[in-house]
Amino acid sequence: MSCSSPQKTENVSEEVVLHNGIRLPEQWPPRYADDGVRREMPLPYIENKPAVIPVNTGRQLFVDNFLIAETDMERVCHKAVFYDKNPVLEPDKEWEYTFERSPYAAPFSDGIWFDETDGKFKMWYLAGAGMMHKHNQSFYTCYAESKDGKNWDKRLLDIVPNTNIVDTCDRDAATVWLDKQEADPAKRFKLFNVEKHGGRWRIVLKYSADGLHWSEGVAQSGPVGDRTTAFYNPFTKKWGISLRQGAKADGRSRGYLENTDPEMAVSVAHSLVPGIKDHNIVLWFTPSDKELCHPKFPEVEPAIYNFDAMPYESVILGFYAMWKGPENNICNDLGIQKRNELGMGYSRDGFHFYRPTYEPVMGVNETPDAWNYGNMQSVNGVPLIVGDSIYLYSSGRRLNKVMWDGFTSTGMALLRRDGFVSMKAAGSEKFLVTEKIAFDGSYFFVNAEAEKLLVELLDENGKPIEGFTKDDCVVMNNLNSTKQCVTWKGQPDLKKLSAKVIRAKFYLTNGDLYSFWISPWATGESRGYTAGGGPGLNASGIDVP
Repeated sequence: MSCSSPQKTENVSEEVVLHNGIRLPEQWPPRYADDGVRREMPLPYIENKPAVIPVNTGRQLFVDNFLIAETDMERVCHKAVFYDKNPVLEPDKEWEYTFERSPYAAPFSDGIWFDETDGKFKMWYLAGAGMMHKHNQSFYTCYAESKDGKNWDKRLLDIVPNTNIVDTCDRDAATVWLDKQEADPAKRFKLFNVEKHGGRWRIVLKYSADGLHWSEGVAQSGPVGDRTTAFYNPFTKKWGISLRQGAKADGRSRGYLENTDPEMAVSVAHSLVPGIKDHNIVLWFTPSDKELCHPKFPEVEPAIYNFDAMPYESVILGFYAMWKGPENNICNDLGIQKRNELGMGYSRDGFHFYRPTYEPVMGVNETPDAWNYGNMQSVNGVPLIVGDSIYLYSSGRRLNKVMWDGFTSTGMALLRRDGFVSMKAAGSEKFLVTEKIAFDGSYFFVNAEAEKLLVELLDENGKPIEGFTKDDCVVMNNLNSTKQCVTWKGQPDLKKLSAKVIRAKFYLTNGDLYSFWISPWATGESRGYTAGGGPGLNASGIDVP
């Protein structure tokens, strides 16, 4: 419990081909000009798709046009439904107050994970540290656990006796990563803690075997922006640092660096001097020109306050804290919270993210007693997979008279599994044809809710394959399943097609198609990444039996 020479750049590398057939360019990560223009991120893997897309890793989500060759369905983005007993965790301990008596008990990224090794939901969160640091707006890290993800216990631990404090360093943002594939048990939990040292924020990396007792710092960054976080991209096997960074377009933009070694990623991180290039760090993205304004402050140009990322099935999910103002001095004068809401984007390579909507997935509730009146912030580890649902979490801030930006608590929301985006067929039968795909599995699965669904397999020229035509498919009527095996009459499985390039054609009547995948197992595991995990899932973090 303590506060505590770069190598060659990895920017230029040999050609890398990802699990989905995307070929990364020689210059990686890419460098885009800081030209002062707000725009959506480019999507080079949509503009130049692989000739054939392998679909062996994970459920294949329709969050963008990557998989789609032709369709008359409509893409629909779904908002999470807030749990009716929110907040699930709120400040109720003396040690969760700041020096000025403002209560805090919510992740500031931090992490909420399900640990399959002991069957527990685990949460790390920011709490007020007034009793220890004795100055305004100081924070440290606490821990809670749960059997169901809804009811949380603040276990009294031995780090600071008779509290649930697990790290005492004065901090801002943090990332707690449960590394389910780490070979060294002592490094299974990784804490990227943004701590104040010498009056400046720096990332300090620590390890833990149990998530409670943390090592001394093993790596430290140069000065960084306060709202800086980390994530792991299993598709490139790189640790990414999401840096708070200014850009000509907006001071609330993001910088990016990556490295195979988390210690090296931390060691080379620092804030950039405007106009000077860095060997390791690139401008990631600025706010888009499509950001939505605050309805009460339309003159404020919206921006990106924070960005977290998480592998899920075959994609990387991006969580945007969408800042809509007003500025802090106005919030202070009016006694209100800034309007930060959570939006989502999706990436096939871990760098370029597509945002199909700018509406929040989890939004504020501007009623005086709401736990999420304003300043909602994303959480690492989520989503958690619980049966047919996924659990999302966020922090939120209440109106209060002590400190305008104070009083945080933690809320939860639910979505259908894979339920971020669907392809919708309203009314009569609609169709969707995939791009050319290759696979080595044997069983075709879908996640769909529909009055009627049929699937036809086509050869690479678009001709129906004998035995797998629309007429051969066993009709799925009144379907509502997050894991439905598709079958064809007289065909036990797809093994005889596994060496072929095919397309899949979906015929959907009055319903939503969320995903498909081809599994080696009749039980339907996808071989994708299970994000923060969940009950009954494999402890590796990969969906295998």
